[in-house]
Amino acid sequence: MSLLPRIEAYLKRARISATRFGRLAARDPKLVHDLRRGRELRRATERRIAAWLDRAETALRP
Repeated sequence: MSLLPRIEAYLKRARISATRFGRLAARDPKLVHDLRRGRELRRATERRIAAWLDRAETALRP
């Protein structure tokens, strides 16, 4: 399953750039750009980014 739709939703909600997200979540400023172009993540990387999103989304909740 691709994380891209979840990442895109987070970018809008958090009002941060794709580059900033990549740096924060994976130390890879091109992460989102590459995902948009079809890059597939390793399972471990996908789990790490999903865990980062879990924490970040919880912090955004009112």
